[in-house]
Amino acid sequence: MNGTPLNSINSSSPTPLLPPFLLAFSIKSPAAYLPLLKPSSSSITSKITPLLHQIPNPYSPILSRPFSSSLFCEPDSNANLSRLYKTSKELNIPLTVNAASFLLRASGRSELVEESLILFNDLDPSVKNTYLLNVWLSTLLRSGRVKDALKVIDEMFESNDDFNCRPNDATGDILFSFLLKRERNEELLSEDEIVNLVLKFGEHGVLISSFWMGRLITRLCRNRKANRAWDLFTEMIKLGAVLESTACNSLLTGLAREGNFNRMNELMEKMVEMDIQPNVVTFGILINHMCKFRRVDDALEVLEKMSGGKESGGISVSVEPDVVIYNTLIDGLCKVGRQQEGLGLMERMRSQKGCAPDTITYNCLIDGFCKAGEIEKGKELFDEMNKEGVAPNVVTVNTLVGGMCRTGRVSSAVNFFVEAQRRGMKGDAVTYTALINAFCNVNNFEKAMELFNEMLKSGCSPDAIVYYTLISGFSQAGRMADASFVLAELKKLGIRPDTVCYNTLIGGFCRTNKFHRVFEMLKEMEEAGVKPDTITYNTLIAYASKNGDLKFAQKVMRKMIKAGVVPTVATYGAVINAYCLNGNVNEAMEIFKDMKAASKVPPNTVIYNILIDSLCKNNKVKSAVSLMEDMKIWGVTPNTTTYNAIFKGLRDEKDLEKVFEFMDRMIEHACNPDYITMEILTEWLSAVGEIERLKKFVAGCEVSGSTAQKASART
Repeated sequence: MNGTPLNSINSSSPTPLLPPFLLAFSIKSPAAYLPLLKPSSSSITSKITPLLHQIPNPYSPILSRPFSSSLFCEPDSNANLSRLYKTSKELNIPLTVNAASFLLRASGRSELVEESLILFNDLDPSVKNTYLLNVWLSTLLRSGRVKDALKVIDEMFESNDDFNCRPNDATGDILFSFLLKRERNEELLSEDEIVNLVLKFGEHGVLISSFWMGRLITRLCRNRKANRAWDLFTEMIKLGAVLESTACNSLLTGLAREGNFNRMNELMEKMVEMDIQPNVVTFGILINHMCKFRRVDDALEVLEKMSGGKESGGISVSVEPDVVIYNTLIDGLCKVGRQQEGLGLMERMRSQKGCAPDTITYNCLIDGFCKAGEIEKGKELFDEMNKEGVAPNVVTVNTLVGGMCRTGRVSSAVNFFVEAQRRGMKGDAVTYTALINAFCNVNNFEKAMELFNEMLKSGCSPDAIVYYTLISGFSQAGRMADASFVLAELKKLGIRPDTVCYNTLIGGFCRTNKFHRVFEMLKEMEEAGVKPDTITYNTLIAYASKNGDLKFAQKVMRKMIKAGVVPTVATYGAVINAYCLNGNVNEAMEIFKDMKAASKVPPNTVIYNILIDSLCKNNKVKSAVSLMEDMKIWGVTPNTTTYNAIFKGLRDEKDLEKVFEFMDRMIEHACNPDYITMEILTEWLSAVGEIERLKKFVAGCEVSGSTAQKASART
């Protein structure tokens, strides 16, 4: 039969003999028969396809293995793979699992997802197992077909009776690595949906790895869902998940951010139960957040529990603190004004092998002493770090320069900075900003500009804050030409001024009565797309009110409301004060009533004082007294200025009874009289023979009584 052509085989024969060529296929391993199929990579399809078409149907299943193996010879030709696959379908040659997975991967790599979908649906159900489904799942996820991938997952869950198709650990890793690896995947599924998938996998005996669990907990906590992360954590423990310190540390961080120290302690106890040894990161998280919440003593207690294998919540701990933990504690101590304890902790660092103080250690201490006003101690530490061979950095320089400037030692700050530069240390925009601001505060603008020019020459890139500092300084001093020059320089750098910058300039132009420049600034803001805020409008209203331009003040206020900017108490106060200054107290009262009724802005003591004083000056003392009662209703506490205004009004009305009543109220509110109070009361009460009451008032005793009627009669 060796010489018999393949097409002459009688297909009707009950037991046809397999040709030697095909017999070789059937008995040889892939390593043996592939050379028969592959004389050259480019000729496989052309050689094997005609042969396959000559094979009678009874032999088709036998060809499954050799044919499937032939597919691996076409890795670079999707067209040939497609033709071979079509041939197998025509001849009813089943694919092996490996061949099917190879084709699915090849289609996925070539982004032929629709073709791979057809292939998958056409596969014999007997070929589909967990391995193949995992390959298909990976292909779908890489192609962004998340919904289709989730359908595959559902099918795997529904096939629980068939062990070969159940999801396994690889399934979970494929799915959760895709969902949790990239931030963009937050758009594909919400955190809650991912959590539900994790729990569903867990219920089917597939537990998410500790690594991906940590990633999911981190994402939940970052999105302020620490409670959800906690629930997931406890549920996974119930399902028997074996978690490591990584996942626990992620949850600990989330709970710490929210200051939930009760659950942090509970988590530490659960770690003990699960025999998870806390590591240096675990303790670092605890100490860092305790310090952030100013619970420094608790943080120090954690440090003690770390050292020497002491018991920590029932668990034997032998974790050596590292430099980061010491620095965190030193910084925490300095922030609560316990610098000396910070120094002691630095000495303890030195005694621990491999844990020497570094630049950050010294920076924390120097910052603490400088903020406490102990600049000399800060300089001592600076000298010490140089002797110890710890290199200072720009933060060190900025801390000392800033501390000196805040305490008014500007010359010392300059000298220190010059010396630091001589030693090779450079300043940055923060350094120059601190110095420039200090010289602006003492109106030494020549030195401020000298430093500004020095910064530019040194190659230090100035930021917007440097320019804003100069603009603010010049504006406060009324040097608006200089402020405008700096603004122009700012624009040359391509930095767009913000609302704060424009507000500073507008305030300066208002104070120097250059209202035309104010309009220029407003127009410039509009063209630049910078929206005015409350301060912008309040500045304009206050300026207009001060100059008696009430129409303009009201116009600005209407525009403010139309722009959606809510007027503040300062806005109403400026307008009310303007009307009062112009003798129009009735209009001021109307605006006051509108403020209380139509807006959500509660009146304050300043507004009441303006109105009470104005009412008394306009002989409307009863209305002023009524406002004093209104203050009670609104919960606004009167101050000395309030009482002085009402005392003047009552003096003019000669109403002693009310004066005594308000003197008692003043004592009740622990409101101390000033020299104006004493001047008003001394002159009046002496004249009417009520010196004893005045003495009682000065002594802080009640002054009203039954003799009030007699005193009133004497007046």
